[in-house]
Amino acid sequence: MMRPTPLQRLRAIRATPKALLVQLLAVVVSLMVYRFTLVLVGAPLPVLAWVLLQAVVAAGLARLLHSDRWWFWIHLGFGPGALAASLLHIPALWYLALFVVLAVVYGSHFRSQVPLFLSNDRTAQTLLGLIPDNEPMRFLDFGSGLGGVVRAVAVKRPLIDCEGVEGALGPAMLARLLALGRRNCTLRWGDFWKTDLAPYDMVYAFLSPVPMPAVWDKACREMREGALLVSNSFVIPGVKPIRTVQVDDRRSTRLYVYRIPPLPKKFSTQ
Repeated sequence: MMRPTPLQRLRAIRATPKALLVQLLAVVVSLMVYRFTLVLVGAPLPVLAWVLLQAVVAAGLARLLHSDRWWFWIHLGFGPGALAASLLHIPALWYLALFVVLAVVYGSHFRSQVPLFLSNDRTAQTLLGLIPDNEPMRFLDFGSGLGGVVRAVAVKRPLIDCEGVEGALGPAMLARLLALGRRNCTLRWGDFWKTDLAPYDMVYAFLSPVPMPAVWDKACREMREGALLVSNSFVIPGVKPIRTVQVDDRRSTRLYVYRIPPLPKKFSTQ
């Protein structure tokens, strides 16, 4: 079974260590300025001034290191936000509770760099146009979130065996509750990369740009020739889709449809 290569895993987790490095460097620079002002004028910087300096330095370093745009604002607001939270004297247990909630909802996304993207109803309805309504087949949502797409397909295509796998525990459990009573609908908590794609005629994925090359490699190795991989919004680099479907929604969603090619011929070693 195909797993992400070490290089793909490195790319998938690179953002978080970079963010931590930026914060640590900003603290070092700010402490140097703090020490310099203490020696120069004989008085330390006010705490608020030091926190604002650290935030500006962190945001500037993020830009210099070519971090994604949203990291600029995260770094700019992290220090002041932490100071504001400390002034509110919130009990430590609330922070622990918030951490647990975030871990349940987003825990797997730290490793995979796949945010919790939810497909809207119009996307699900457009996807139904790609699925025959009178043929039995197996459909998988590869990262099913709350299971909205799987339930929509299960309702409109009763002959289809619809499944979804979600890596985050919280959304996966909620999706299972929402799907109770539907015979052709199975939603479960599991690892994307440990899911065998061989049984499925169509796999739908709404992930992120990071894992798409590995997803395509896995699909080509495991799915049968002629099966379909449908990617919401994110193209597979270097692979031309057989069809691109425009969704009539606010974000102008596009579905990229890929057909699994035949396996390459294996040369004899004799």
